[in-house]
Amino acid sequence: MLTRHTKTLKSCNLKATPKRIALMDLLSEASVYMGPREIWEHLRRRFKTMGLPTVYRNLEELVEAGVITRIIHPNRQLYYFLCDKHHHHHHFICISCGKVQDLDFCARKKLDREVKMKYGGKILSHVLQVNGLCGSCTGK
Repeated sequence: MLTRHTKTLKSCNLKATPKRIALMDLLSEASVYMGPREIWEHLRRRFKTMGLPTVYRNLEELVEAGVITRIIHPNRQLYYFLCDKHHHHHHFICISCGKVQDLDFCARKKLDREVKMKYGGKILSHVLQVNGLCGSCTGK
């Protein structure tokens, strides 16, 4: 029987290796974003020979396949989050506690018009990340 993550990987033409599945399991259980080193420290308990470069490579492959989300923190570090929503949306990231929340708003159409009218150009892709403090953190 195929697990949810195995199906996701196969649908993206990625091999469902034990390390990739464990990485996705870890991210799906986390309620906050995680950094590569933190992910590596968790996974190397199970995979003794797993190196940090393997974690980075797998994370980037999963980002490129659209399986996980890359978060660029104001501290210039990269973090990762597994979002189970597969439709186009953006995220609100609490830079204090690391919580990631879905935003079901996108201004792509308005941006397309603006770029076309002002510059005669065409948007091919976009990345929108909203950083701030969640309700719990603003009350601190």
